[in-house]
This record gives sequence, C-alpha cells and structure tokens, in this order.
Amino acid sequence: MFMGTGSDVGKSLIVAGLCRAFVQRGIKVAPFKPQNMSNNAAVTSDGGEIGRAQALQAKAAKISASVHMNPLLLKPESETGAQIIVRGKRVATLKAREFFAERAQFMPAILESFDHLQSRYDLVLVEGAGSPAETNLREGDLANFGFANAAKVPALLVGDVHRGGVIASIVGTHAVLSSTDRNLLKGFLINKFHGDPTLFDEGRLEIEQRCSLPCLGVVPHFVQAHRLPAEDILGLESSHSKSGTLKIAVLRLPRIANFDDLDPLKAEPGVALEILQPGQAIPGDINLVILPGSKSTVADLMALRHNGWDIDVKAHVRRGGAVIGLCGGYQMLGHLINDPHAIEGPAGSFEGLGLLDVETTLLPDKTVRETTGTHVPTKRQLHGYEIHLGRTTGPDTARPFAQTLRGMDGAINRDGRVMGTYLHGCFASDGFRNAFLQALGAPASALAYDQLVEETLDQLAVHLERHLNLDLILEMARR
Repeated sequence: MFMGTGSDVGKSLIVAGLCRAFVQRGIKVAPFKPQNMSNNAAVTSDGGEIGRAQALQAKAAKISASVHMNPLLLKPESETGAQIIVRGKRVATLKAREFFAERAQFMPAILESFDHLQSRYDLVLVEGAGSPAETNLREGDLANFGFANAAKVPALLVGDVHRGGVIASIVGTHAVLSSTDRNLLKGFLINKFHGDPTLFDEGRLEIEQRCSLPCLGVVPHFVQAHRLPAEDILGLESSHSKSGTLKIAVLRLPRIANFDDLDPLKAEPGVALEILQPGQAIPGDINLVILPGSKSTVADLMALRHNGWDIDVKAHVRRGGAVIGLCGGYQMLGHLINDPHAIEGPAGSFEGLGLLDVETTLLPDKTVRETTGTHVPTKRQLHGYEIHLGRTTGPDTARPFAQTLRGMDGAINRDGRVMGTYLHGCFASDGFRNAFLQALGAPASALAYDQLVEETLDQLAVHLERHLNLDLILEMARR
C-alpha cells in the first residue's frame, strides 16, 4: 500500500507506473483504492463509477476497470456534503459529520472488494488517500491505516521533495503514528526530485536512521506526466499554456466534474486551451467556450451568473463563437432546470442560459453507462460514457449531437454554433475530435490520443524501473 505524507505527492502516478512495470514483468496486477474523494469519475466495465485515477491505473495494468478497484467513492456536492458511491452505485448523500459518524459500515464492502481482487490477481497495489498523519481522523479510518490493519497490508510512505520539508514530513509522519500502524510501515520513497538525485543521499540516510526504514528510491520528476489524464483539476490548471490556431476557453466552475474530457483537447498541438478562473472575462478571440460537467448543476449555474459569465457566453455567441456544454454544462444551456425531487437543494425550477431550446428535469435515478455512437454533424464514430441525473427534452433535441446505440443524445441549435451532450470522454475518439476541431478552424491533426497515453505509461514504467527497487517492493508484498 502506498500512502503519502500529504495530498498530491504523486501516489496515483507511482501506482499507475508500477502497475505497468509489473505487468511488463509478466505479473497479473490490479490497482485498489479503498476510499477516494473525487468528482472526476470513470464508468467501469461492470456498470458503475470509480475514481478516474483508478481507471488509469487499470489501463496501466492492461485490465478492465472494475467497481472493486475503488469500492467507496465520495463525490462532493457542497462544502459540507458528498454523494456516497459504494461499488459504483449511489447509496446516499451525507454531510461530512454524518459520514464520519457512519463510515464504519462501509469497511465490510471495502474488504470484500479487496478480497475479490486478491483472489484474481498476483499483486494488488493499494493507494491511500491524503495522509495517515491526520491522527485526529484515525478512529474509523477507511482510507489509510484503518484499511491496512484490517487487511494486513504492508505500507510504503511517499514523500514529495519538490514542495520542501520532505525529511520532516516523512520523519514527522512516522513519529505521530501509533506503534500498531508504525509496524505496518516497511519503507519510504522520495518523489518529484529535480536535479541530481545523489544530492539527496545524506537526506535519505538521515530518514533511514531516524525511522529505521529502508529507502525504496529517489524518483526524479517525470516530465511527461502532463500527457496522462489529470486526477485533479489543478493538474490541468498548472499545465503550461501553448499557442494554437484554435483557442478554447473552459469555465472553471466550483464543482467541476469529469474534467478529463479536456485532456485530449489539451494534448492537441493546434489547440490553445485555457481554463478561466472566476473573475476572468471570456477573451474576445476565443473560438470555442466549454461549459464542463458539474457535480451540482444548479449551484454551478448560479456561480456562473455570479461571475458574469452568462453575459460573456451570450456575447461570444453573438460574435459567431461556438459553445459546447458537457453533461451539467449541457443542462445549463437550456431554458429551465427543473428539480421537483429536491435532488440538488430546495425543489423548484431554475432559469438556464436559454441558448438551447431544451429543458432538463433532474431525476433520482442516475444514468451510468458506456456509450458508443456517431457524431451527427461530422458522421464520425465516437465512444464515451454517461454519468448524470436528469432527462433533457425540447425542440433542439431534434438536431442531436450524436446518434447512439440507445437513441439520440444531446442537442444543437439552428445555426449549429451551440451544442450540448451527455457524453463524457468523447474527445478521446481521434476521428471525431479531429473533424470537430477542424470544423471550428483547427488544422488537421495526426494525434492518436490513446496511443499517446499508452506510450507515456510505458515511459513511466521505465522511469520507475530505473529509480525504484521493484524487487524489494515485491519481496515486501510477499511477506
């Protein structure tokens, strides 16, 4: 199990790279994360939803993603509450205090899923969440040592040298653990090193002496990491901007979800993609505005108006610019969002942007499925997935975005410049993406996005083989 001294130390990337490295050694590997908190979800082959990071790790392991790889997923809907997903299905929405009071009930499902994977794979690589040093959260813990003790899994600690204080973060984490938890900690590794790793030799030795733990390696910063789907929106926001013929602006909504939709667009050499922060106006030279997915459509619609983006988007359309809404963004483009069942707050109807002649009714039953179809305007095949609550109807649905195996999806306005779809992930389909972007003025592209991801995972595996002691990791896992 790989735990971190904090969030964003690179645990997900390390596990993904090790999945690929061990698979290349001929070992059957599966990833596992007991508890995840993310609105960036993926649809699995067994019809549920899990964290996007575990889907990438499954891809790295060259297996289909399963709900058992992330049996408990928390999807924040507000500052104090989240949707609770157990083995891919929504079971409740709980306030943070309610979840902490009731979380012990989810441990059996977590352990059953872990056993399910153990019985089918040679090696299970487990990713922790946040940091085990948050000792105030230790009682009832599901994500770190609570799980590790229940499943008797040895743990390794990952520290991020780039953010500074890595010696203190590892030694400090070790110091605050209980003796029971400390006994499960078998080693540590240093991640994101810039420069000559041998310069950290004395630091490594000091940690080993203070903690009586071996160092599994010092991993230099993996430059190609930006080519892989971002687990957190911060990963996209921190990506360096580039010039491009086609300029795309994405509205940074407070509860943005499934933002991996943007990764293939970001990778296109002829595209300059910018994520606009609250308070930023939509530039006048933008070709396409994207209203991304949202975990709380009504609240994000209100935030969009508060930022004045409703005025900017309408001005952009008047100038002849294009707009696409993805899932929750699609719902915002219509005339009304009806919430008769009080799913997102008090029951009522809420005025949308009115750029598509449709309206949406939010419904209790969630649609979660993979979808294949044809983009109607370009006649190109696409593949995506749906995760949404709601049904959208209206005259503009007579001009659908896609024809799928289950029927029509989405809507396009009369002049074809405003469009919406429930299909997440569709921009990963190379033929569709190329034709869609060319219609907006981008140059033709030869980018094969899935191949790029596969090549990057192979490079990551080589990187970790070079800088980590994989033989010792295997030996620890066998004990």
